[in-house]
Amino acid sequence: MDYSNLRRQIISMKKSLFDQKRLLLRAKFLFTTKLIFFIFLPVLFLQGYLDEQFNQLEELQDDSSPNFVEEVVALFFKDSSRLLTNIEQALEKCPQDFYRLDSLVHQFKGSGSSIGALRMKNECSMFKAHCNERNLEGCRRSLQKMKREHATLKQKLETYFQVNSTL
Repeated sequence: MDYSNLRRQIISMKKSLFDQKRLLLRAKFLFTTKLIFFIFLPVLFLQGYLDEQFNQLEELQDDSSPNFVEEVVALFFKDSSRLLTNIEQALEKCPQDFYRLDSLVHQFKGSGSSIGALRMKNECSMFKAHCNERNLEGCRRSLQKMKREHATLKQKLETYFQVNSTL
């Protein structure tokens, strides 16, 4: 066997080993990603971020609309950001119109409920209770919690959809 033939065989073997290693790393990545994906959503339920409505939303998704849930959630966050701004502006007006605040929060709560945003929905209920009591400070505290829950849920669902798109 001549030297150049031996060299070609060694290069071919190295390439084959490299390809196998690359495939193994890819398989490991996919396994880890799928594991994270299948654990991630149940954790959101266990932590109280989401309720059964999110599952029902996912059941509506099919091959004809593979991004249905992601699109609905994106619309929710676009609309709900506007609602949060409106609530914040209404809180700053003097005198406070608690009827208007209650109406805005009711709308926000309904939007959140439509995607299964459980923690946000619960905090909206607290806000509405403060409105009924005409408790301005309670409303302000609830608004801050609503904004935190909104931002946290948005970040968590963005991560969920990002991981989902890699599968």
